[in-house]
Amino acid sequence: MGKHLSIDETALSKGELYTIITNKKAKGKKGAIVAILAGTKAEPIIEQLLKIPKTLRDKVKEITLDMAHTMKMIVKKCFPKAIQVTDRFHVQKLALEALQDIRIKHRWEAIDLENEQIKQAKGTQKEFSSKTFSNGDTRKQLLARSRYLLYKAPNDWTQNQYIRSKILFEQYPDIKKAYDLVQGLRNIFNTATSIQTAYSKLAHWYRHVEQTGFKAFNTIANTITINYRSILNYFINRRQRHLMPK
Repeated sequence: MGKHLSIDETALSKGELYTIITNKKAKGKKGAIVAILAGTKAEPIIEQLLKIPKTLRDKVKEITLDMAHTMKMIVKKCFPKAIQVTDRFHVQKLALEALQDIRIKHRWEAIDLENEQIKQAKGTQKEFSSKTFSNGDTRKQLLARSRYLLYKAPNDWTQNQYIRSKILFEQYPDIKKAYDLVQGLRNIFNTATSIQTAYSKLAHWYRHVEQTGFKAFNTIANTITINYRSILNYFINRRQRHLMPK
């Protein structure tokens, strides 16, 4: 049992979910696993964890977790003296999924459009040829091949990804807006050095979300609001946290 723990769910075999608690100080090596418990239901997990002596559980100062209500309940009941911290990974993952959903929606539209054009060409006995952009991508390929560059910050793009992103953002301004929101959220975690600064930066980010009108990002903003305390706790001793294993 360490002072800094993580709790998460994981699939170990055949898709069956387990709740796993690890000691961060062990850095994934010997002594890292505190507990592995079948399932994710709060009550049976709490029952098992309460068998750990209270003196040990009270030594835990901080637990990293996701935004699931079940996890928060387990931590509150079993480690009442620990600060709950939502790791940036869980917050950024939601934003990235919302961004990719917009790209996928456009990709399906491009596939439908190309299928319709192929049908029309056959109907008029003409040979179908897809139009390509300056980098050689068809519209369908552009949207498919842009998947990985949207996960990256611009300074991590290859030259080909930079060229592709320029075309993508010109063709789909909504993807550019969503990408900027993701980068804005990432920058908050990279640059905010205190709870106060993070709170202010998140408030500005919320306003940008409202201006875009993206439903998925509004959902993310509301989720952050509901979990704001554990999210802001990430910025306590942020510099030292970056030296700790995830």
